[in-house]
Amino acid sequence: MALWGEDVSGLYGKTIVTDGGRFTEVLPVSMSANTPDVAGILTCMSCHDGNYAPRAMMRNRVFETLPSTYGNRNSVPTLLGEMGTSGGTYLGDHPVGLSAAITCGGAAGWDCAAAEGTIRMTGPYASRFVSNYGFFVKPGNYNNTPVVVCTTCHEPHNMNVVKVGAGSASGLPQGTYVTMFFLRGPYNPNDTNPASNQTAQFCRQCHGDKSNEMNGSTVGTIF
Repeated sequence: MALWGEDVSGLYGKTIVTDGGRFTEVLPVSMSANTPDVAGILTCMSCHDGNYAPRAMMRNRVFETLPSTYGNRNSVPTLLGEMGTSGGTYLGDHPVGLSAAITCGGAAGWDCAAAEGTIRMTGPYASRFVSNYGFFVKPGNYNNTPVVVCTTCHEPHNMNVVKVGAGSASGLPQGTYVTMFFLRGPYNPNDTNPASNQTAQFCRQCHGDKSNEMNGSTVGTIF
């Protein structure tokens, strides 16, 4: 691809199994495949894979100031499939792919609505969460179903800043918020407030069963 400097052909058609074996993704066989895992997974793994495309660009180093509990920049993994255990396995990685659907309802999902690949946080608990934190993630759209790809949670062009403007769906005050690891929403484990729950709030965008709102608490987002 003219605007992508990495050779991804070694990843074509490869199978990755994540989340302890519960999710399987067969990567596209071409950069021209019209599926969200092309730009959302395949291009990401051309640099961030430690198995089929090891050390293509990344060197398992980070260049952010990390909290002491996160280890050091020479050991924090930046490569999928190389999480400090045996190489070549993705079982410990977050589920991604065309089978990693984001669902509404049930024991774990928000009281939301999923249609045409989009999540609408319309239920009373979901809308309350949006007013307390927001909904920054961007699912991929596969057969009108929202699915998790790398770029659902990561914004590759913005490493440490999230801006909440007047037109944002978030109920947070307008301003600039700290994030880390190219995450799409406020996520600052360096926050000195011991009561801060912003990092948990980021994950609760999809994991509604872990939220305050669905468990009877009135606690919003604390920075």
